[in-house]
Amino acid sequence: MTAYKIELQGAVLKIGFGEAAQNDRIVRDAAARLEEMSNSGELLGGRLIKINGPASLPVACVLAHKVAHLYAAVGVFDPKLGKYVIAISHDPEYNLGDLVD
Repeated sequence: MTAYKIELQGAVLKIGFGEAAQNDRIVRDAAARLEEMSNSGELLGGRLIKINGPASLPVACVLAHKVAHLYAAVGVFDPKLGKYVIAISHDPEYNLGDLVD
């Protein structure tokens, strides 16, 4: 069992907590899963990745660091807006704060 779950569903990285643990373990599990996904070719990179699900601040930093090296833009789901907010961008088509479906 893992303390953090990460699954790629189309262009969406679905994330969430697994078994109960403290952030030190959760961060290690999240980093290991991202590395596994990258090494297997599941997480190849590209233009835009969307992230949806709960994360602690330390885990959010791990996720952001890894995917920012692989994708030109990163959108994070905001349930109040019902859209993804562009939070990282190296692509002129996506500006910080843009809302995408």
